[in-house]
Amino acid sequence: MQKTGSGVRGGSAVSYRERLSPSLWVITSAAVAAPMAALVLAPIDTTLALLAGALVGVAIVALLVAGSPVVEVRDGVLTAGRAHIDIGFTGEVTTLTGAEAQYARGPGLHPRAWHLIRGGIDGLVLVTITDPDDPAPFWVMSTRTPDRLAAAVRRAQATRRTPGR
Repeated sequence: MQKTGSGVRGGSAVSYRERLSPSLWVITSAAVAAPMAALVLAPIDTTLALLAGALVGVAIVALLVAGSPVVEVRDGVLTAGRAHIDIGFTGEVTTLTGAEAQYARGPGLHPRAWHLIRGGIDGLVLVTITDPDDPAPFWVMSTRTPDRLAAAVRRAQATRRTPGR
């Protein structure tokens, strides 16, 4: 369920946008709550049970999707979930996949880094933070398209550093 995009939204250029929505397996597992809710109410009224089960299933899936964090590069700002940083305070951008990403999410997980890691999403992007006042030395973000996110950050850095753009 990849939702990435680029274009113009609300009058500002979006260089990269991805919603880190849950995988199909997580959504399917959450939808199992619908029959459970229906079974609880079945002895009272079967029509009420079916209605409540359907509402519970739809509500849980909707909350999972709506509550998914967004990774975005727009107007010189990198946003990952609730955190955001000006592109001027970012440095080297590294993409990780496969065994490297697994190591970075596990034993190589830096305790002071800022993390936005989602299960079921293999790719990672590490962005070094150059702001001396920021306690996090870098950001670690899950993404389904690490090359596109890294390219968007580099493009924003180049645009930021090039006068007259």
